[in-house]
Amino acid sequence: MMDSEAVLNRLAVVPGSSAVCGADWIARPSGPSVVSYNPATGAPLAEVLTAGGADYDEVAEAARESFLRWRSIPAPARGEFVRRLGDRLRRHKRDLGLLVTLECGKILSEGEGEVQEMIDMCDFATGLSRQLHGMTIASERPEHRMFEQWHPLGPVGCITAFNFPVAVWAWNAAIAAVCGDTIVWKPSPHTPLTALAVQHMSVQIAREMSLPQISLLCADRDASVATRLAHDPRFPLISATGSCAMGRSVAQAVAARLGRTLLELGGNNAIIITEDANLDLALHGVLFAAVGTAGQRCTTLRRLIIHENVAKHFLDRLVQAYSSITIGDPWDPGVLMGPLIHATAVDRMMNAVEAARHEGGEVLVGGERISRPGNFVQPTIVMGHHDMRVIREETFAPILYALRYRDLDHAIAMQNSVPQGLSSAIFTERLASAERFLSSSGSDCGIANVNIGTSGAEIGGAFGGEKDTGGGREAGSDAWKAYMRRQTCTINYGRKLPLAQGVRFDLPASG
Repeated sequence: MMDSEAVLNRLAVVPGSSAVCGADWIARPSGPSVVSYNPATGAPLAEVLTAGGADYDEVAEAARESFLRWRSIPAPARGEFVRRLGDRLRRHKRDLGLLVTLECGKILSEGEGEVQEMIDMCDFATGLSRQLHGMTIASERPEHRMFEQWHPLGPVGCITAFNFPVAVWAWNAAIAAVCGDTIVWKPSPHTPLTALAVQHMSVQIAREMSLPQISLLCADRDASVATRLAHDPRFPLISATGSCAMGRSVAQAVAARLGRTLLELGGNNAIIITEDANLDLALHGVLFAAVGTAGQRCTTLRRLIIHENVAKHFLDRLVQAYSSITIGDPWDPGVLMGPLIHATAVDRMMNAVEAARHEGGEVLVGGERISRPGNFVQPTIVMGHHDMRVIREETFAPILYALRYRDLDHAIAMQNSVPQGLSSAIFTERLASAERFLSSSGSDCGIANVNIGTSGAEIGGAFGGEKDTGGGREAGSDAWKAYMRRQTCTINYGRKLPLAQGVRFDLPASG
């Protein structure tokens, strides 16, 4: 097994230390301790101390005070902080990737891949720091200039989930930092160690550059910090990644104080396989999308909508491929699927399989717990039908529901019929089918792919979904605008004061 103690030492993560950092580390926070467990063994990795109410207030106030200084630093100089963070992550990529593997159960290549995603975000944000531009707008009034500019928004609250314990923070923190915002990070209580390791890097870089703390950390054992962030008017933006239920709670609290939310919630993603699809390509796309990260991605493939003429042939091959998946300790070379995050996740998967059977679904492969230490299950394919209630809910586990269809319009309607709207894909060799899928009456998801799977989005594009997925967009494109406030400016450089829309407001002549 991996030497977890050595990995923690190299990343400056000391068991029993504080996971609360404001202007500086709070040595003895008043919240309860939380233990991080290795989901592959059930063994404890380390215990950390979390925030109480007074600790939260100290962190929140430190974020506000740091923002007042950070917003006045030129954006390219802010980009230098992010560039150095990326370089630090490069140096620690292997160790941080190992910690991701140990703490959340991803296989080694996925653990390192998550750290690479952080590095990519830092590269992207560094370039962005010189491109936070507005636009010049034609004024209807003579001798007037109208333009837009963007200003830092304020401290940002960032609530992250266990399945991407560090990458989602980077999506937010790298962009927020170059936009002039500070960020308070509330990590998942299942993955506090990875957050602690990254926070140490951020603190070190800020000190080296004589900067205020740009990233602050406030771990908890429950939802107490998330609740405080959602209700706190010091945070004009709350970015939250997690379940739909969590997102609704956060959105309601933030909306009540007229704040902004950036929500990345559940996915119930589908792939459509047409009669003319390249089935070899589709097999590889389906396999990673459905089994990668043990089905614990928001972009995991949950529903396979396959043309009836190729369904049997393709599913026979897919069942064979599932049977060959190597399941085991995620740090072992050759393993393709590790554990679920905790025993409750295993129970939820077993309940979903039983519900599918009750509704007439046929388990083609898998569907069982694996008898060994840790939270291991068999990846599962259920042959089902569109009217099954269980397929409308997202089960965060490797369950794939296979559904047959006859014509493409019916397949698209099936895909769009669930409450969630994150990621979608079609495998087809026909241009007309691809364009139909991508049209305004096609996929209703925030992500729509052709001849690739539903997961593995690149950081250059804005990431997010519609409907119950929350509507947020993070990472690339113009997602940076969520972290800034827009200001429309008009300058009159003439000697007269004409009003817009031809309005006249002339004072009567004096005398």
